[in-house]
Amino acid sequence: MNDAPNLNPHAAADSTGRTLTEAEFKARSRRSFLTGLGGVAAAGLGWRWVQGRPEADNIPDVLRSAHELNEEIWRGLFRDGAMAPTFDFNESSMMRVNGRHGIREELDMDTWQLVVLDDDGSALGVHTLEDLRGLPQEETIVEHKCVEGWSHVVTWGGPTFASFVNAWYPEQANRAFVGLSTPDREYNVGLEMPAMLHAQTLLALDLQRAPLTEEHGAPVRLSTPLKYGIKQIKRIGTIQFSDTQPENDYWTVRGYDWYAAL
Repeated sequence: MNDAPNLNPHAAADSTGRTLTEAEFKARSRRSFLTGLGGVAAAGLGWRWVQGRPEADNIPDVLRSAHELNEEIWRGLFRDGAMAPTFDFNESSMMRVNGRHGIREELDMDTWQLVVLDDDGSALGVHTLEDLRGLPQEETIVEHKCVEGWSHVVTWGGPTFASFVNAWYPEQANRAFVGLSTPDREYNVGLEMPAMLHAQTLLALDLQRAPLTEEHGAPVRLSTPLKYGIKQIKRIGTIQFSDTQPENDYWTVRGYDWYAAL
């Protein structure tokens, strides 16, 4: 009688459907294990190499270069007239509270003022909540996206930043950047002017058709579907027009992407 091959009844089949022998199965398993082990080792060595690189703005230079390449690509893709997707109000709901940098202390709403600065730090103007309420009010129902990986459809209300500039600072519209800070200067962000003047970028006063609460950034916060939430600063106290990119962006100095585009 002819000898039959030693078949493993639990072995996998190859690409042709033929059942592998026990020896073949073990050989392929060893190869898969060694391949996986090699991949883990390569990743570990690669990470150690990255960590050994000189730093650029608090992160390894190769990661900063990747951020800059990403920014270059997104800048090239930006179009003034391109709009983020919008939704119906019944598809939106109250968003979670996430991040309290710059808003931990209770704010006296009666004394709050919005200070506007020129590039050199000199004062251009001071505004109250009534000033912002007096501008044409818009509503956007868009998806708020967080770098942590979650998103939420939410309804914002307030004047566009473009209407704010047109009403009081039209001569600043040609500046390259805008820096925004909380009153205590703990949280700072910088954005390029084209994103700030986009039709969906608001100085948001309302959330879900009700005035902002303190934990959501009252009395005014930035809302734009063009950027991740790390750029949508709460409790704005200072706006500064600039021709140079703001260097004190809170998350950029901690290693995140300055542009933070969606």
